[in-house]
Amino acid sequence: MALNYPNKKNTMTKTINKANLGMDLESMINESNEYYRVNDIAIIHKKPTPVQIVKVDYPMRSKAVITEAYYKIPSTTDYNGIYKGKYIDFEAKENHNKTSFPLANIHPHQVKHLLSIKKHGGIGFLIVAWSLYNEYYLLPLDILEKYWNDAYENDSRKSIPYKEFKDNCHLIKESYIPRLNFLKVVDELYFNDEKK
Repeated sequence: MALNYPNKKNTMTKTINKANLGMDLESMINESNEYYRVNDIAIIHKKPTPVQIVKVDYPMRSKAVITEAYYKIPSTTDYNGIYKGKYIDFEAKENHNKTSFPLANIHPHQVKHLLSIKKHGGIGFLIVAWSLYNEYYLLPLDILEKYWNDAYENDSRKSIPYKEFKDNCHLIKESYIPRLNFLKVVDELYFNDEKK
C-alpha cells in the first residue's frame, strides 16, 4: 500500500500481510487510538523517537534525503496517554516465535520505566502479538516483572512461555472498530471495581 500526500508524492510503501489485511501491530494500535480519540474515550499517542540528524544530501533543492541519523537517547515505551483520569503507558511487541516470548525483545530501561509508572500510580503493560497464531495479548506488568526478575536475578529462563500467555495474560480480540480494543481489557483489569 502506498501512502501519498496531496501532491501525489509516494512517501511510503508497506508490504501487505494477508493474515490481518495488511495491518501490523503498530498500525492496529494506531487505528484503535484514533477511534478512542475521535469518540472521546481516551487520548493515547505513539511517542516520537528522538533522532539526531547527522548528514543530509541534497540531490535536488526540493529533495533532501537524510543519509545518516542516530537515536539521541534510548526510547522508553511506544505509547502513552490518559484514560479515565489515569496515566497509561505501554510497549507493543510482535513475536514470531512459536513457543515463547524472548525477554531480549524488551530493553532493561523499558522495564524500569514501566515499573516506575506503576510505582507512581499509572497503568503500564505490554501488548504482545503472536504472529504465528494471529493472537494479541495484554501482558500485565506483574507477570513481566516476575519473569524478568527470575531471568536476570535468579538466572532462570529468559523467555515467557506461550502457555503463560494462554493461561494468565489477557486476550485482546481483533474486531472491526476499534481494530484492537485493548481498553476493554484495561477496563477489566484496572477499573473493575468501578462497576461494583
